[in-house]
Amino acid sequence: MSELVRLVVFFLDGQRYALPLSSVTRIVCAAEVTPIPNAPAIVFGALNLQGDVIPVLDVRQRFQLPQRQIGVTDQFLIAQTRQRSVALVVDEAQGLVERDASDVVSSHLITPGLEQFQGVVKLDDGLVLIHDLEKFLSLDEAHALDAAMEQAP
Repeated sequence: MSELVRLVVFFLDGQRYALPLSSVTRIVCAAEVTPIPNAPAIVFGALNLQGDVIPVLDVRQRFQLPQRQIGVTDQFLIAQTRQRSVALVVDEAQGLVERDASDVVSSHLITPGLEQFQGVVKLDDGLVLIHDLEKFLSLDEAHALDAAMEQAP
């Protein structure tokens, strides 16, 4: 019996991306984000989610997509890395997709420079890039974020 891969698929500028379901804790409507002084540029700010202060990351900047303000129809995809919970700003969460592991192509087999992606999954209507959340922040960005979060009021 083949192993199933469970992914949460989301949209950014009409392109589909995914995260493993195991790293996603919930999806919420966009809310007010409080700026964090001295945070890396990849961080919009922080979100108070039921008493937890969670950094909100700018996925558009990381994927080199056109920048825009967070809109009322956007969603926050709350996910867990080994170090912290984070909120990713997405245009829309499409939902859960289950595929056979053989439908996933590792990113290193596609082209160099896709380190931020675990791979690509083949769906009936196209391809979806599977993001590696552990590689979203560089080591310097992670340290700068930790320092900024400690200093935040």
